[in-house]
Formats: sequence, C-alpha cells, structure tokens
Amino acid sequence: MYQKILIANRGEIAVRIIRACREMGIETVAVCSTADREALHAQLADTCICIGPERPKDSYLNMEEILSAAVSSGAQAIHPGFGFLSENTKFARMCIRCGIDFIGPSPESIERMGNKSEARKTMIQAGVPVIPGTEEALTDAAEGKRLADEMGYPVMIKACAGGGGKGMRVARSSREFTDLFEMAQRETMQAFGDDKMYLEKYLENARHIEVQILSDKSGNTIHLGERDCTIQRKHQKLVEETPALFVDDALRQKMGEAAVRAAKAAGYYSAGTVEFLVDKDRNFYFMEMNTRIQVEHPVTEMVTGIDLIKQMIRISAGETLPYRQTDVSVRGHAIECRISAEDPERGFLPCAGTITNLYLPGGNGVRVDSLLYNGYQVPPYYDSMLAKVIVHADSREEAVRKMRSALGELVIEGIPTNLDFQYNLVSSSLFREGNASAINEELEKRYRKVC
Repeated sequence: MYQKILIANRGEIAVRIIRACREMGIETVAVCSTADREALHAQLADTCICIGPERPKDSYLNMEEILSAAVSSGAQAIHPGFGFLSENTKFARMCIRCGIDFIGPSPESIERMGNKSEARKTMIQAGVPVIPGTEEALTDAAEGKRLADEMGYPVMIKACAGGGGKGMRVARSSREFTDLFEMAQRETMQAFGDDKMYLEKYLENARHIEVQILSDKSGNTIHLGERDCTIQRKHQKLVEETPALFVDDALRQKMGEAAVRAAKAAGYYSAGTVEFLVDKDRNFYFMEMNTRIQVEHPVTEMVTGIDLIKQMIRISAGETLPYRQTDVSVRGHAIECRISAEDPERGFLPCAGTITNLYLPGGNGVRVDSLLYNGYQVPPYYDSMLAKVIVHADSREEAVRKMRSALGELVIEGIPTNLDFQYNLVSSSLFREGNASAINEELEKRYRKVC
C-alpha cells in the first residue's frame, strides 16, 4: 500500500480524498494555486505545494508542475479526482513514465472510452445497446447535416472529446442544424482543443441512468447499482438519487450486466461509471463511460456501504477486489443535491465572494461534502460547486423529507447560492412524484425567462 499520495485537484473532492487517505493511514500532498492557499484542502493535507497562478491552465492543468510536486514530495501515486486531469491520457502516461501510479484506469482505457465515437464502436462489439447515430467522427457541418437529414430529427450533436455538458446541442430541424453544429464545435474546441463531433438520435424525455462499476487489475468486475441523474439544467446534473424509481429489478439486472460487459470490453480497472439513456418503454442505450470518480458517487456509497475512493486506491496498488457481485446489496434510498455559488435569479450566473456565515446540517443519515468554512473566500476561477448534501433513509419518501430538513438547516451567507432553488425543487410535488421530465421542462422555461 502507498505511504504518500498527491491529490491533483481542489475543492470538495480533494477534501474527500484526503479524508479517505487519513483513514487508511496514508500521508497526503495537496497542490494549490495562488488563489487556493487558504483553501480547505490545502489546510487539511499533510503537505501543500503551490503549483502556479490562479488560472487552471497555469496550476491544476499544469502537468509538469504537478509531477514535479509529486516527485519532490516523495508521493508514490496521484489521485486526480474528477475534472481537470482525471481523464487526460497524456497526464496518465506522464505519471507512468515518472514512476508514479495514476489512481484510475490505464491510459488505453481512458483513450478508448474518452473518445465518444470510439466508445460507441467498443460497445457495439461488446453487444451493449447504443443509441442510433454516426459511426465516424465529423468535422464538417455540411456532412453532418446530410447525415442528420437521413437519420431524422431531432438529433443530438455531441463532442467526441466532450463531457460535463460541453459541446452538446439538440437540433430539431434541418434549418437550425448547421448553426448548432458550428456552435457546439466552437465550444468543444475551447473546452477540449478538439473539433470532432458525432450525432445521435435524440430520445425525447429519456431517463439518464448511470451504473457504478468497480474492477480490479485481475479483471474482477462488479456493479453497484444505478443512479438516476435525469434532473439537469443545460446538461448539468442538479439532483441524483439511487435506486431509480423508473428502474425495476429486471431492468436493473440487465443494465448492471451490460455495464460489466462494457468495462470488460474496455479492459477497465478502477471505479467507473457507465451512463445509459432509458426511453419510456424501458429500452436502454449506452451513452458514455466516465473513466473517473463521479461527483455523485456518495449516493452509491450510502446505499452499499462501499467506499469508492478507498477501493480506487487499493485497486491502483494492485489489491484484488474484496467483493463479489453477490456481496453487493442496496439498502434504503439516497439523494444528493449540489449546492453551487450561482444566482438562479440571474440565469444561474456563477458568483464569488467571502462566506460570512456557515452552518452545515447533520444527524443520522446526513452527509455534507464541502470545501467551505467561515471566512473562506470563494474564488472566481473554478467550478461553482460549493457542497454536496447527501441523505440516506429507509425509503424514498423518508429520504425526500430528510433532504428538505437538511437543506432547511443549511446556512451559507455572503454570496448568492442555489440553496433556496434546490430546497424548492425537492419540496415540489413533481419531485415527490419522480416526474423528472416535467421538472426539466420547468427548469428550461425558467432559464429562458430569466435570461
């Protein structure tokens, strides 16, 4: 087992990884930008090394500085968290060349599943259902329009190297296709430095269901049930829960088995997530695989009792999974709400400033993963997520009540947040009914009105 791990990330996920390492008796090295010298992750780690100015490209995306920090500190492994360099094959390979373990899958698996069009081919070969769409990457809008006209509208335009909702547009007619294609292409170039796109048939009112998997380096692979991530704003998840109301036992088994096949086809080890779209007739289709830990991983931990961060570390160190599929059981219901520094009344505009008053909820079955403390200055350079409130109860009805109680207790003052927005969302009759499609329609109407 490792004696020292460097965390190549910031915010609540860096804090989460530091805490897991502490419980395992592993020393931690944090990296920070000049804007994050007083951040919680920088203060909690055993060692903190400043790696550059505030802009991500000069610090948290600076591969050479991060690796230099790892070598100089004597870290044996790097955990990338999510975002930043977590799915960067170049960085994973650089780690290997420097004799440092990358806590995640192999560069080859990241490459195979990170490119969306290549992932589709891999899934087709593995017998995993995929959404009808183009087989080859596209760079020309005219060619894309020709294929979309043949496929029939609506179609989803997606970036091959995309993620986090970047480079995605829904074209509902031939007339608007070219503008949307070029808009998505510019966005993916800015976010990922790649202009390759692909098309999928757009499934109206589909459920976004993802399956968590764990796989070790010996090929032992299990799934840990599904998460419903359908409630989203502009392709950004807002609320996640498990188990999914829409999924019955038969569908759950089929999706779990498909996720395991997908992981094996990719030669995958570590924690990963296979994302599916499920139509109204409960037909499911592979959408993508996230080759990293997910923001919403805590809900799976709450219902299974399995610590995914610790398992990632153990798998990276060469240990065999201590679980078989028959050992996995889901107990109760868990919900997660993302709390962000953004103003819902101003089109969810990201905000920065100083936290002047903070109170975090607690109690049985309540967990808060956060980067906050009183007096913390939220910088304007990074993702706006401040905290995740997670609850666990015996039933969904009780979990909904518990989430309302927890959000009602949570106090974050000094900057605008989406806290009241989330409280109203989980208090709505639509949420209690599990009507995610209607919620998304209301969110889209509200966003258009505000903007």
